Amino acid sequence: MENASTAFLEAVRKSMRQVRTAIGAATINPKLLTAAERLQYEGYLRREEVNSFVLGLAKEGCKIKQIVRRTGYSRKLVRSIVRGQRSDIFRVRESSLEIYLQWLDGQWASGLHNGTELWRRLRAQGFHGSLRVVSEWATRRRRAEQAGASSLSRTPSSRVIARLITFGRDRLTKAETVTVAAVESGVPLLVEAREVIAAFQAMVRKKSLADLDQWIERARATLVASFANGVVKVPSHRA
Repeated sequence: MENASTAFLEAVRKSMRQVRTAIGAATINPKLLTAAERLQYEGYLRREEVNSFVLGLAKEGCKIKQIVRRTGYSRKLVRSIVRGQRSDIFRVRESSLEIYLQWLDGQWASGLHNGTELWRRLRAQGFHGSLRVVSEWATRRRRAEQAGASSLSRTPSSRVIARLITFGRDRLTKAETVTVAAVESGVPLLVEAREVIAAFQAMVRKKSLADLDQWIERARATLVASFANGVVKVPSHRA
């Protein structure tokens, strides 16, 4: 029977298409942002820099009181960072074009790349937004095509993803934290599989199988169902 870690790695491999999509959506190219989004992104980077600095001091053994004294940040802020309660992901704001994106994609694919003409045709579709919004979309679309699919090619391997999302957050770099948060948000089935495997490992460590039947029932509805079925077939686990 495969072990728990191998079972989770296999669950990650089954989910890699969703993982790539989630990570790709969270990959920010500042050149593709609007002016307002760029300001928000810069604020996000500043917050992440503060988080990283405070966590670095905590890893060195500094107490919250010492960190407050050294940085000048409030005790409430430092405490929330140290406890892992202050992390976020920058997300591009929803656009008034949201409901027209499929139509726009079709027009773009047919060769219409002029923002002004796209805006005129959108008006006929019922769009009430400004020309600037459509022009910005066309500019970002053009730049995105020039950039190509390089963000997807940088997606970590399934083995690396499995390792990252089972590590404690305080052991991750800023970039790794963003990656893990994107995966957790975009692939909830993988989060559930991780929790199921962690519950099994806890039972083994405690040598307490009182909850095994309940665990098997839950695990059979997840990405690690084959592992659960293997546990059932091993007599020693049913003793």
